[in-house]
Amino acid sequence: QVQLVESGGGLVQPGGSLRLSCAPSGTIGSINAMGWYRQAPGKQRELVATITRGGSTSYADSVKGRFTISRDNAKNTVYLQMNSLKPEDTAVYYCNADIRRVGALSYYDYWGRGTQVTVSS
Repeated sequence: QVQLVESGGGLVQPGGSLRLSCAPSGTIGSINAMGWYRQAPGKQRELVATITRGGSTSYADSVKGRFTISRDNAKNTVYLQMNSLKPEDTAVYYCNADIRRVGALSYYDYWGRGTQVTVSS
């Protein structure tokens, strides 16, 4: 059974930084695109950033210049470095990845359970 496990959330003051990490547990074959989404209370889940296996990235306008997504393919891990955090960044952050399990032919979409990020003084 493959699961995505996030870590690194917490409480931070405005202007502060946090680094989120996400990696799959279990045995996998390969991973294509990986990304981060977030959902604030009372709002729909929204895309934060994505990264392809080759390292091409895309960001939501609201986080451009403040957040950086990266990945370590050898470790099957994706990171989200969040700087200059604002109260409006408060949300549950979810990891997402297209994963092919060992022995499988197709890629499937997997989600983590989420990690809370709270930006408050």
